[in-house]
Amino acid sequence: MATTAEHGRTTGQVLPVLPALAGLLPWGGLRRGSTIAVHGSPSLLLALLAAATADGSWAGVVGVPHLGVAAASELGVEVNRLALVPRPGADFAAVTAALLDGLDLVAAGSPGQSVGARTAQRLSGRARHRGAVLLSLGPWPGAEVELRCIPTRWSGLEGGYGYLREREVVVEATGRGAAARPVRAAVLLPGPGGSVAPARSARPGRSGLLTPAAREEVRVG
Repeated sequence: MATTAEHGRTTGQVLPVLPALAGLLPWGGLRRGSTIAVHGSPSLLLALLAAATADGSWAGVVGVPHLGVAAASELGVEVNRLALVPRPGADFAAVTAALLDGLDLVAAGSPGQSVGARTAQRLSGRARHRGAVLLSLGPWPGAEVELRCIPTRWSGLEGGYGYLREREVVVEATGRGAAARPVRAAVLLPGPGGSVAPARSARPGRSGLLTPAAREEVRVG
């Protein structure tokens, strides 16, 4: 698997992600043609765009009207390579398809009831055909990987006053095929200066992944 991931990166078939997130994805990055669903965290969705746009890839965001451009920049997204279509309305599917035709990555709001499962699957097929990465904020039928963000704690308030500086979260990855085995990682989202970093409280294994002992210490729910 590691050899396949490295080959994908060197041939451009896998777009890079920030090191703190790489171990969550079975390819070590964002494989072209894949569909990835991100649940519960616009910040995590933006963080997945950071390394690829900094490396020269172009991305689009459609159907996410409350996206914070300043927050995207702090997370490392190259906003000069970011196309925004906040309110596509009834043209959601057509706009998403057009972006998939011309950009490397497309982040979309969950299709919900406005777009049926068949249309969502056609958009995933278009991403495969065009070699683009489709990410959704929320459920997406047929997604190969699903990422769920579970907040644990904020830090920064000392003695009842101060500024919130960091948020530690646990990100859980599940999916199909190579991603069938659940994986968790503790990360700071945001970390120092607004960036993403491995959580210092976790006892990391390779690539910041939680070791089995550390996973038992994570309380979910």
